Amino acid sequence: MAQTLAPYEIPLMRQSCQLAAQVLIFIEDYIQPGVSAQKLDKLCHDFIVSHDALPAPLNYKGFPKSVCISINSCICHGAPDATVLKEGDIVNIDVTCIKEGFYGDTSKTFFVGEVSQTAKDLTDCAYQAMRKGIEAIRPKGTTGDIGFAIEKYSTRKGFFPVREIGGHGIGKIFHDEPFVPSYGKKGRGEILQPWSCITVEPMINQNSPDIKEFDIPNSSVKYYHTVDGSLSAQFEHTILIQDESSEKPYEILTLPL
Repeated sequence: MAQTLAPYEIPLMRQSCQLAAQVLIFIEDYIQPGVSAQKLDKLCHDFIVSHDALPAPLNYKGFPKSVCISINSCICHGAPDATVLKEGDIVNIDVTCIKEGFYGDTSKTFFVGEVSQTAKDLTDCAYQAMRKGIEAIRPKGTTGDIGFAIEKYSTRKGFFPVREIGGHGIGKIFHDEPFVPSYGKKGRGEILQPWSCITVEPMINQNSPDIKEFDIPNSSVKYYHTVDGSLSAQFEHTILIQDESSEKPYEILTLPL
């Protein structure tokens, strides 16, 4: 069952989400050829703790780092290491902050220098697919409405949404019900509960929806790559589902103010 927020909790949730959004704005200037993934992780970590918050991934199920950094063919959950970014890479940084007990979760795919047209097209597709998914949200709608919109857009662009991994409920718990897929049928799936939060985070692959799973040492978290080494891109927002009396059906909490 989705977590619902009391009216007094919504500003607290919004505060955590806005901090996560600010991390992505802060880190963008550092994303350039020659910087290591672990350097970016350290910068994000220091920014988060300097704002009286905690990085949610650190030690979550044994995950060893403060943010997830997924480069090129890595779909998600990349653990930042000594890998150095190079011209033409694309890199997703996935940030979740805990502030006053609430989780704010967002991600963005960045370009490292000049990238290929394919990388640009794929990344734009991932962003627009996320937007289409968000626009499908209605109180008492379904997760299938979101997945249908994502899948329809991305496949028409010639790319492939990952099926096994998707969005999730969030609030005072990091990962909760419902699962929010990047495929589906309208009217199917779980009901979207007013005054609960979900993430919409399509992961879009260049050549195939198939994935390869890898272990992270001493962690039950897995990371994933495309099966053929082609590119994958992702964007993510945390969304507050409102009710029928609200002016809008949802609020994007991680959209920078």
